[in-house]
Amino acid sequence: MTDFLAALALLFVIEGLVFAAFPAHAKKAMQSAVETPEATLRVIGIGSAVIGVLAVWLIRS
Repeated sequence: MTDFLAALALLFVIEGLVFAAFPAHAKKAMQSAVETPEATLRVIGIGSAVIGVLAVWLIRS
């Protein structure tokens, strides 16, 4: 659980840095996500989750 909370905190740090350093690009990226079809977002989300799980599994083993 500690690792999960640390990963979640790191996500907030990275996201905060992106919005602080590049606010215009972040807004443009969010607008692009809004305009992307749900099916495409779903595929990207599942692919990202699988890659993330595999990366954690490889790092931990």
